[in-house]
Amino acid sequence: MIRSLLLGAALALGAAAAPAQQTPSLNERLTGDLIPTHDPVIAREGGTYYVFGTGHGDRLVETKSSPDLIHWTAGAPVFTKLPDWAPKAVPGTNGMWAPDIAFVNGRWRLYYSVSTFGSNRSAIGMATNATLDPKSPKFAWRDEGLVVQSMPSDDFNAIDPNFVVDRQGRHWLSLGSFWSGIKLFELDKKTGKLLHPKEKRFSIARRMAPAGAAAPVEAPFIVPHGDYYYLLVSYDYCCKGVNSTYYTVVGRSKEITGPYLGKDGSSLMQGQGTIFLRADLEEKQRFRGPGHPGWLHDKDGRDYVVYHAYDREKNGAPTLRIAPVTWGADGWPVAAQ
Repeated sequence: MIRSLLLGAALALGAAAAPAQQTPSLNERLTGDLIPTHDPVIAREGGTYYVFGTGHGDRLVETKSSPDLIHWTAGAPVFTKLPDWAPKAVPGTNGMWAPDIAFVNGRWRLYYSVSTFGSNRSAIGMATNATLDPKSPKFAWRDEGLVVQSMPSDDFNAIDPNFVVDRQGRHWLSLGSFWSGIKLFELDKKTGKLLHPKEKRFSIARRMAPAGAAAPVEAPFIVPHGDYYYLLVSYDYCCKGVNSTYYTVVGRSKEITGPYLGKDGSSLMQGQGTIFLRADLEEKQRFRGPGHPGWLHDKDGRDYVVYHAYDREKNGAPTLRIAPVTWGADGWPVAAQ
């Protein structure tokens, strides 16, 4: 009898000591057409999620859809031919990069970049659609033309657009990469284009670099939450496969125009901030260079960040990644990678 009791107690202790099985993360459950994905943004219409990203070849703005955030299917590109204005504004361009998607005034707006690599002769255009559902009779992308352009004489680069509405209902477009950093332009609420084309833009993030050196900062995304606006930007280098050094930082400000500061008070205008997305830990080293984040505030109140990373197990392929975001007691977002 005593032996049985002791054996039962030992088994109970062993069971209690056994580690609980962890539920796989959302990223571990993603399946389907995850590759290639570069510079993704995400939206939901009805019961379907849609991801838009940088195009490849004649697929100008890639699309994917999912009924559940887990199973992803590639769709038709937004365009297969550049609009007539684009090659005139940016000679030599042959693609559409880094889009953003938002539902505004009863239509979906897709802001996109046209550029040539390494040049700041770039432009951001806009296309609109009544729906994101390709099966709907109302589905048809309509290009609305040029929104903002940068030239070699400018100190900014007009790529990586992000649309945001502030608490006063004003519309804004953040954009930029390298050069003197991230800029913010106010938009006309009716047209989606610049409200004051000749007005000086706001500078909200930059990297400090020696004269003649590159200052890698890009891919802004502004998230209103509580009393603050949270600015996400990606630092260092993308597009190098497993050798990419991309990572994403966050800062916040009570004014949409800044200044944006990290948890420790460090300034994004000084190339600092708080790390939000970083590469896998050294012992794994699978997904490298996580960055170019997009954001979804879902209908159930949950927040997600979508981004790309380079999969070491698949020759550095740019891969779709999605992580739930929680808000800490200190008011800062945390991504569950």
